[in-house]
Amino acid sequence: MNSEIAQSRVGGTLYVVATPIGNLDDLSARAVAVLRSVVLVAAEDTRHSGRLLQAMAVDTRMIALHDHNERDRMEQVLKKLEEGDDVALISDAGTPLISDPGFILVREARKRGLRISPVPGPCAIVAALCAAGLPTDRFAFEGFLPSRKGARVATLDRLSACAATLVFYESPHRILDAVADIVATMGPDRELVIARELTKTFETFYSGAASDVLQALQEDPHGSRGEFVIMVHGAEKEAADAGMEEADRLLKLLLTELPVKKAAKLVSEITGKAKNDLYQRALTLKDV
Repeated sequence: MNSEIAQSRVGGTLYVVATPIGNLDDLSARAVAVLRSVVLVAAEDTRHSGRLLQAMAVDTRMIALHDHNERDRMEQVLKKLEEGDDVALISDAGTPLISDPGFILVREARKRGLRISPVPGPCAIVAALCAAGLPTDRFAFEGFLPSRKGARVATLDRLSACAATLVFYESPHRILDAVADIVATMGPDRELVIARELTKTFETFYSGAASDVLQALQEDPHGSRGEFVIMVHGAEKEAADAGMEEADRLLKLLLTELPVKKAAKLVSEITGKAKNDLYQRALTLKDV
């Protein structure tokens, strides 16, 4: 059977284990059992994760696997798996691969037909969304916003007509600038919810019109401290429709010179709209 279609039962299992984003009690009993049973834990930061494992009485050997060494360290992990050993992948907090390392390893393990098993648990995106009171039937996670103002404003402008709830991670030293740019690009009245220090002692939610949320952050002495999830209400139907009209215009122009898949990809990069939606739209336009 093709390993691209079904995972092989040969070799060990790579467990992708979610760890707490703050409250240690959120680590599941299954996660603890897996971390104790594997022969190796590949951790984003062994010092940080070492404290977690120590608190859980886990003495499994660890190696560091992070953004800067993932390609080099990957073979060591894959060799263990191919020899039949089980390995756990963890990040500093939350679910690995969600704006954290692990993609290169997991993708290569899947290509080789190795078994990959998720051990679900904390994820800042889901934790924030379920308490935000914003629509969750459709949302777009965009990771961290660009650090440079010009690129950040361009990204927000590109996403301003998106009808889905937008979700971003942001660092404490850029949170005020990021929210100010949201006010400038999406308007002071766009509904905004920000979660700070989720599951920790000083967990805080700021919600309301974007300009009011910015003011609340500025007035809060802790408003620039901690880890943040920014959630922005999607554009109203009129703005979303206007955005689709622009997408259709671009698709029609590009379809005269490019294949459907390439045209959809380019328009997705320009407008921020979902590539799959644009691909289906392009097929329709091409047949008109």
